[in-house]
Amino acid sequence: MMRLHEMIRDNYPEYYSIESYPAAKTICIRKTEDEWGILGNFAQTPVVVNGVTFDCTERLFHILKLRSDNPEGFRDMMAQPGGMRIKMHVKKLYKGHPDWFHDHWPSMVVDAMKFCLTLKYEQSETFRQELERSRGKFMVEDETARKKGRDADSWGAVLRGDEYVGPNLLGRLLMKLRDNGKLEYTLPDDALTFIKPLS
Repeated sequence: MMRLHEMIRDNYPEYYSIESYPAAKTICIRKTEDEWGILGNFAQTPVVVNGVTFDCTERLFHILKLRSDNPEGFRDMMAQPGGMRIKMHVKKLYKGHPDWFHDHWPSMVVDAMKFCLTLKYEQSETFRQELERSRGKFMVEDETARKKGRDADSWGAVLRGDEYVGPNLLGRLLMKLRDNGKLEYTLPDDALTFIKPLS
């Protein structure tokens, strides 16, 4: 599978850039138990799609990578523990079952994230309130501790002196959602057809 920055470069050039934000005017998304933790995708903020409850938007985001004719993959990923473990499991799953995943994921990855954030915004009053509380501030997914001096990946930013620097795609989408009350997205017609209550 292509690396995320390659997907964005080829399919979402409007987001293919390095941004910088003054640290003094920036709120940071780090751990779920931190002050702004609910803004992150690992936060236990359930969302419902087609009658199925997802414990966090991180799980839903990764499940959207699956082909629509793959109920086995859906069952497998719903059975995994939450948090970072679902992200790690998907990486192993792709190596063992690459046929379970969309060929066109690179062209829908940002739209899938917009969809997940939109659902969370629509279904969680607490999330909406925290977004509103952040108004007037920049927002970043702070990867400084995890990257240990390396550059940020496409979702976040790292502290460099008195600025946060990086693509910060998650932060940019959250700020747009906060400021506009919505995100425009397009998903394939069959993107959600396999999401059904497990019997």
